[in-house]
Amino acid sequence: MLFLNYLKQVFNPNYCPSVNTSTLSPFTASNKHSVPEWHNGDPYKSLKQGIWLYFILLIFEGALRKWMLPGLSTPLLIIRDPVALWLVFTSWRRGLLPQNFFLSGMVLVGVTGIYTAILAGHGNIYVALFGARPLLIHFPLIFVIGSIFNQEDVLKIGRILLWLVFPMTVLVAVQFYSPQSAFVNRGIGGDMAGAGFGGAMGYFRPPGTFSFTNGTTLFYQLAATFILFFLIHPTRINRLVLGAATVGLLAAIPLSISRGLFFQVVVSVVFLVFAMTRNPKFMLRILGAIIAVAVILVLLSNLSFFQTAIEVFMSRFTDANENEGGVVKGVIGNRYLGWMLGALSSALDIPLLGNGLGIATNVAIAVLTDPITNSKVMGTPDEEWGRTIYELGPILGLSVVFLRVGLDLTIALASFRKLASKDLLPWMLLSFGSLTLLQAQWAQPTSLGFCTLIVGLMIASLRPCTENSNNTSL
Repeated sequence: MLFLNYLKQVFNPNYCPSVNTSTLSPFTASNKHSVPEWHNGDPYKSLKQGIWLYFILLIFEGALRKWMLPGLSTPLLIIRDPVALWLVFTSWRRGLLPQNFFLSGMVLVGVTGIYTAILAGHGNIYVALFGARPLLIHFPLIFVIGSIFNQEDVLKIGRILLWLVFPMTVLVAVQFYSPQSAFVNRGIGGDMAGAGFGGAMGYFRPPGTFSFTNGTTLFYQLAATFILFFLIHPTRINRLVLGAATVGLLAAIPLSISRGLFFQVVVSVVFLVFAMTRNPKFMLRILGAIIAVAVILVLLSNLSFFQTAIEVFMSRFTDANENEGGVVKGVIGNRYLGWMLGALSSALDIPLLGNGLGIATNVAIAVLTDPITNSKVMGTPDEEWGRTIYELGPILGLSVVFLRVGLDLTIALASFRKLASKDLLPWMLLSFGSLTLLQAQWAQPTSLGFCTLIVGLMIASLRPCTENSNNTSL
C-alpha cells in the first residue's frame, strides 16, 4: 500500500512555482509564456507524466519485447520515440524548450547529417532518419526534462528506482542460475537461445528486464547514485526500502558479472567521499554507511549463491583485465581514454562527409543490402566517438563530440558550485551522468535512453523547489 500511495503522488505532482531559473541558463527555458491563462491546475502535469512514461518504458521495454509482446519486438524497439517526440514538440509549442548553443548545434548537425547521408553516404532516407533520432528527438528531450522537472521530481525518480532494485536483483539472480532456455532468459522476440551474454565459468551475464545486458548495468549504475545519496539522507526515504536497495545493489555487482558496474560504483563512492571532505562533520555518516555495507557483505558472503556469484565475477574480472593489459593500462588507459583518443586520431581517415548517419545501427544492417555499403556497415567502430565520426565524418562527427564534452563540462561546473552550497544531489548524479554523457552509445536504444534520462535529471537537479530546497542539502 505504501508503494501504491507513493505512485499516486508521483502521477499527481505539485509543481513548485517559485523556482528562480535565472541562474540556470542555458539549461532552462523562460516560463513567461508557458502557462495558459485558463489553466487552473498544474500546467506541467501532463508533461511530467510523459517523462515518467518514458522512464517506465525504459525500464520495462525489454520485458515487453521478450515476454509480453514478443511478436511486436521490432516496433517496440522505438516505443519511447513517440513519447519523446510528443514531449519535445509540446514543450517547444508552449515555450518550455530552452534555446541554447548545445541544443541548436546538435539539431543543426542532425538535420545536416540527414542530407549528407542521402547525398554522399548510404543514400537511404529511412536509415538516415533512424540515425538522426538521438540528435533530433532524444537530445532535445534532455532539456525538456531539465526544464519541466525540479529537484523534488528527481528524488521521486530516485525513490522509485530504489523500490525496483531489490526485485530486479531477485530476477537477475534467477536468470544467473537458470539455463538460457528458461523463460526468464528468453531473448528478443521470444528467442529460445537466450538473452544472456558471455560471462565466465559457464554463467552468462543476465539482462534483467532489459533487451540486453547493458541495461542491467546502466540500471544499477543509476540506482547506485541515489542509494549513496539516501545513505547520507536516510530521513528522505523509507529506511526499509533503502536497506533492501543497498542489499540488492551489493548482490547485483557479482550477479551481473559486470566490471562496468563495479567500476562505476567505485567512481560514485569516490565522488561521495570527495563531497564529504568538503564538509567534515558529515564524515560520521560516511563511516556509518561503510559499517552498514560491511555488515551486509559479511552476511551475504555466508550465502552459497552469493559465494558462487563472487567466484564467477572474480574469474571474469581477472581474465578480462589480463586480456586488456591490467586495470590501469587496459581498462582505464585503453577502454576509456584509449578509445576516445583513438577516435580523434583516426578522424582524418574518414570521408569528409562520413559514411552516412545511421549506418552503424541495427536498422542499417537489416535494410542496406548493397555489398559495398554493407561492408561499411560491418566495419563500424564499437566505441561511441569512433562510431559518430564514422557516420558523420570528421567535421560533423567532431562537432557532436565537442557538443557532448562541452555540455558535460558545463553541467559539471554547475554541479560543483551546488556542492559548494552543500547541495549533494547534482554532484552524485554527475558521478554517473558525466561518463555516460561522454561515452554512452546513442546507436543502442537502451544506452540512449539512460543517457537522455540521467543528463536530464542532472539538469533538473540544479533546480531546487524553493519550498523544500533546504531538505536536499548536506
